[in-house]
Amino acid sequence: MISPVMPTYARAPLSFERGEGCWLIDDKGDRYLDFGAGIAVNALGHAHPALVEALSDQARRLWHTSNLYRVPGQEKLAELLIEHTFADTVFFTNSGAEAMEGCLKAARKFHSHNGSPERTRFVTFEGSFHGRTMFTIAAAGQDKLVNGFGPMPECFDRVPFGDHEALKAAIGPETAAVVIEPVQGEGGIVPVPAQCLKGLRELCDDHGVLLIFDEIQCGMGRTGKLFAHEWSGIEPDLMAVAKGIGGGFPVGAFLATETAAAGMTAGTHGTTYGGNPLAMAVASKVMEIMIAPGFLEHVSRVSGALRQGLEGLVAAHPDVFEHVRGEGLMLGLKCKTANMDVVNSARERGLLLVPAGDNVVRILPPLIIEQAEIDEALRRLEAAATSLESGEKAA
Repeated sequence: MISPVMPTYARAPLSFERGEGCWLIDDKGDRYLDFGAGIAVNALGHAHPALVEALSDQARRLWHTSNLYRVPGQEKLAELLIEHTFADTVFFTNSGAEAMEGCLKAARKFHSHNGSPERTRFVTFEGSFHGRTMFTIAAAGQDKLVNGFGPMPECFDRVPFGDHEALKAAIGPETAAVVIEPVQGEGGIVPVPAQCLKGLRELCDDHGVLLIFDEIQCGMGRTGKLFAHEWSGIEPDLMAVAKGIGGGFPVGAFLATETAAAGMTAGTHGTTYGGNPLAMAVASKVMEIMIAPGFLEHVSRVSGALRQGLEGLVAAHPDVFEHVRGEGLMLGLKCKTANMDVVNSARERGLLLVPAGDNVVRILPPLIIEQAEIDEALRRLEAAATSLESGEKAA
């Protein structure tokens, strides 16, 4: 008999009742150090007092009106995002997948609006992940995402990650945009080098196509900049944001230049819940905290200490780990043993990690972590690796 909750997840045997900062407490009272942060969502940890206050205050006043009316919270957050990014305008959504859908729609609308309706195709990259809608799983094209859901929308030209010649060859007269994650998340924490992003910007400009960044996972301070592409010094035309921007509350957005959004006029796109007062209250507070002096500097400082510690673990356990990769507090441990064995062993020792592609374990702690929590996480990961080595030798 099928379970009441549709069985589409292979869930860990844990049920959490509350969270405190970087810690989660389960229904038995056991404490777990959370270095997954809800898959890079809980950027400010659990039950952050400022977020609790913002949500509670808004909940006492107004939850929902729809987008038939002005939502002052949207205007406030949009102005903050515009002030601190490349964008001129913002559309608020409920999730990252919706934000990506909005980017793809806006890119097609841009070309149609400018007299090139034939430009409907998108260049994407192998190993990417952009969401779970039909459009976004087709963009990634991975078998595990698309099997059984076909036929897929036939408008994506996927190229191998890092193959510059294939990328150039894929751009043609029907190309609307190139879509890329500055740091692949689900694909295994794979950063795109700054010089490659610069070259991609030039390539898009030369061919009259738009550049779309998916910063759903790598954005909102995770790499030590507000957005990961800032390290390259270039800007996209459209960008999808979610996860960390809500600090745990469901909210997303797609950002655009005035040029890229030229076709997005009244009636062309919409949402019932997107940008509701509750989401805006929380996300605005997240933004205020992240842009405050010292916050991103803290991320850079602690990420350096964490990476150094992980490099030490790789050196001490070469039969378990291969290398560390990633940026800021978006790090990955490439494993020699099965990555789920590492995740499970760490969980048994009270440390929560997240698996990814290419046999990588993602390390995505809240951005508020301190040295003591880093030291404790490294100690528990050390114990997990030692246990796996002992098990391998015993076998």
